[in-house]
Amino acid sequence: MNLKGKKILVTGGAGFIGSHVADRLVEMKTQVVLIDNFQGGRLQNLDKIHDKIELINGDVRDKNTVVKAIKDADIVFHFAANASVPNSIENPRYDFETNAIGTFNLLEAAVSSPVKKFIYASSAAVYGEPIYTPISESHPLNPVSPYGVSKLSGEKMGIVFGKIYGLDFISIRIFNTYGPRQPRYVMYDFFQKLKQNPEKLEVLGTGNQMRDLCYINDAVDALMLVAEKGKDCYYNLASGTKISIRELAELFVSLMSPKANVVYTGNSWKGDIEILTANIANLRKLGFEPKVSLREGVKATIEWFMSQSNN
Repeated sequence: MNLKGKKILVTGGAGFIGSHVADRLVEMKTQVVLIDNFQGGRLQNLDKIHDKIELINGDVRDKNTVVKAIKDADIVFHFAANASVPNSIENPRYDFETNAIGTFNLLEAAVSSPVKKFIYASSAAVYGEPIYTPISESHPLNPVSPYGVSKLSGEKMGIVFGKIYGLDFISIRIFNTYGPRQPRYVMYDFFQKLKQNPEKLEVLGTGNQMRDLCYINDAVDALMLVAEKGKDCYYNLASGTKISIRELAELFVSLMSPKANVVYTGNSWKGDIEILTANIANLRKLGFEPKVSLREGVKATIEWFMSQSNN
């Protein structure tokens, strides 16, 4: 599908991934509608495109707002969500209502509209603790947090809507995406700690946790490929490479505060999965290949964090 000229709804469009997707869609000469309740999104993320989009300040939990936002849309990129495992543990009702009910509202509205493709931002959290790695899309689904369950609920509902109502639904299981505009997660945590104390970085857990980190520009490339060429129901979105949190911490320190001593707490937060590394063979079949090295990406991320802290 050629995206140029299409009307595209991006939910959570002022958030980290959503705003980068919106930037790319504007560059591609599409007609972009964004919806965001600004609980996690930031208006500053839209500085480059605010006069080129339609922005709806609203919540996907509200059915009427969703119906208004999706009107005449050809494609939906659905990122609006509670995207935090710890927050889902503290407030599971909000997590479920936003991630599951919000997704249901969009799916229901989509089948009554001209939507041709619905791209759902799911999560690697749907897999739970892996029984093998790298994790393929056929891996059993055993989430270990309310967040993982709520994302899986939206995913399952979308697949059913596809089978019953003919909606072209694709679930993108996102692993660890990072880069400018990132408002939380491990690198943000590293930066904040080193900013407060350049001589010490405390890292949650043992440092042996394994992750698959994908720079935001590469992630957006993957999402565009799925929108244009995607045929499968599920795609893992990751870089296809693995790194330990210990190695990541050492790289981060070397780039930001070389004299810092790294210490590990031994314990992490509830719901933290030990190993999350992805098999991205399905994504590669569409032509995806990450372009940004981890060192380049981490350096760019630190520079952006620095620019924000100096404002």
